[in-house]
Amino acid sequence: MCEQHEKRVKIADNGNDSQSWYDDPAEKEDMDEGYPIDQYDIIAAPNDFNILTIFNFIESGVVKIPGFQRNFVWDIKRASRLIESLIIGIPVPQIFLYEESPNSFLVIDGQQRLMSVYYFMKQRFPRKEKRIQLRHIFDEKGKIPSEIFLDDDYFSRFKLSLAAKLPKEPNKNNKNKFQGLNYSTLGDYKTAFDLRTIRNIIVKQGSPKDDDSAMYEIFNRLNTGGINLKQQEIRTSIYHSKFYNMLYRLNLKEEWRELLGIEEPDLHMKDVEILLRGFALLTEGAKYNPSMSKFLNGFSKRAKNFDDKKLEYLESLFESFLRSISSLPKNILHGSGKRFSMTLFEGVFIASCKPAFEKKTLIRRSLNADSIKNLKTDLEFKESSKQQTTSKKNVETRLDRAQNLIRVK
Repeated sequence: MCEQHEKRVKIADNGNDSQSWYDDPAEKEDMDEGYPIDQYDIIAAPNDFNILTIFNFIESGVVKIPGFQRNFVWDIKRASRLIESLIIGIPVPQIFLYEESPNSFLVIDGQQRLMSVYYFMKQRFPRKEKRIQLRHIFDEKGKIPSEIFLDDDYFSRFKLSLAAKLPKEPNKNNKNKFQGLNYSTLGDYKTAFDLRTIRNIIVKQGSPKDDDSAMYEIFNRLNTGGINLKQQEIRTSIYHSKFYNMLYRLNLKEEWRELLGIEEPDLHMKDVEILLRGFALLTEGAKYNPSMSKFLNGFSKRAKNFDDKKLEYLESLFESFLRSISSLPKNILHGSGKRFSMTLFEGVFIASCKPAFEKKTLIRRSLNADSIKNLKTDLEFKESSKQQTTSKKNVETRLDRAQNLIRVK
């Protein structure tokens, strides 16, 4: 397992310029578009769970850490201060949970606190250099397996790392009595720690029952963890499925990464969103209506019901697309700005895959480079790619022009 995850250590962080490697005018259009949340019945209620209950919730999977939050970033000193606060009864910030269904909760805000408690009670602390790998293990297994917890390559022993001495006071022993303790050696404080409560605000959608739009918007608005979440980071948490596991596998393929022009996966999952858009427009493009964000959310929800046979075919179809374009220049899908063009990829991908998709076969021949160059310079395609790129008319125009111009050898 160690070797399997070693090659995935790095995640591409493109700094403040989130569009440094791709070109997507549609991102600006969808960015400020929210859901009419006042049309939904949203309930928020406080609950005080004790530490032992919270631990059991995480251990059993009742409380789940969404994909975008699975990187634990606290160091052992900060985690130790939280544990010390709980031991001595100092209030800690509340946690936000989203109730997906009875006995199933997603963490909106509070992952670092929850996982600090969980790791302390497991008596294991994740090594900093292994945390990206642990995230991938978490994604694949749904949890961290026992054998990984016991592996010293991934975890060290969690002993409280606190100041050895407290500020001096006359006639008092200033030694910090919690320094170096672990969960098993808390002694008389262990029961008090187990029964200490943390306020949890549970948010749920009362109605309509069959619409996830409000859940998406709640994540978008209520995440208070100090990170600016991108739409795909939220989407991948709410709609996680076997289909998304397939997207993650395809996103790691060397041939795909060469086409994108970046070696490692994007920190904010924009590369996963590009794949998602390709499959969504290929399979349901005829039903497309703006906004793109809502379209992708709806498709992601329906994709949760894809059976193994359909997933296997879609994965094979994409691999045949990669083979069909493998002999062409690696920057063939880059636009005039020398960056990967999402609109160009969508046009080429759908035009080349659609005939095979309709017959449930694979692409058998190579793509013609000149036809892709013709699409890049086609006036109608270019105009529909400049502004209002997610309007129904412009999406239809781009896909129509691509299907008219893209050829195979």
